[in-house]
Amino acid sequence: MAIEPDIQKVKTSIHVWHLEMTSRPETSEPDTHPYQLLKVEHPLPELNRFLYATVGAPCMWYMRLPWKWQQWQDYVAKKSIETWVAYQGATPIGYFELEKQPRGSTEVAYFGLIPEFVGQGLGRQLLQDAINKAWDTADNRIWLHTCTLDHANALPNYLNRGFKVFKEEDFEDMIPAEPLQPWEGAAKPA
Repeated sequence: MAIEPDIQKVKTSIHVWHLEMTSRPETSEPDTHPYQLLKVEHPLPELNRFLYATVGAPCMWYMRLPWKWQQWQDYVAKKSIETWVAYQGATPIGYFELEKQPRGSTEVAYFGLIPEFVGQGLGRQLLQDAINKAWDTADNRIWLHTCTLDHANALPNYLNRGFKVFKEEDFEDMIPAEPLQPWEGAAKPA
C-alpha cells in the first residue's frame, strides 16, 4: 500500500526506546516450536514488502510503504540483511529481519506477527528465535528499537527477554490519521 498524497495525515508525537543486549542470554527455551522457522535464501522484495505491510499495518509501519520495487530490491539484496519467516504448515505467521552492522553489532530491524496470530503466545518464542539468530551473527551486541506506535506488548516482551533501554527519544511526524491496512478493505469489520 503506498501512502497517497490524499490520505489524511496527522502530526503525532512518538516516543522511541532503543534497546540493547550486550551478551548472549542463557535460555531454557524448549527445543520444540509451534512453527517452522526458515531463512529466506533468495531475496524477494515482494515477500519482504508483504511481511512489512501485513505485520506492520496495525502498528502504523508507514515509512517504507511508499518505497518503489527497486528500493525494496536494493534493501533485501544487501549481504548484511537476513529475513527469517515463521510458518505453521505453509502459512506465514510472522517474521524478523536482522541487519549485521559494523563493529560486531546486529540490529533486529523488524520483528512481528501477522495480526491473525497475535495473542496466541507466539511472539515470545519468535522473539527468542530472533535473539538467538541475531547472536549467531553478532560479536558483542544486538539491538532494536520500538515506539509508542508498536503493539502494547512489544516493550515488555523485549525487556522480559533481557534487552535494556540505552536511549529514549521523542519526535513528531506526520502519520496516517486512520489505521493502516495491508490493502484497501483488508480491515475486519468491528
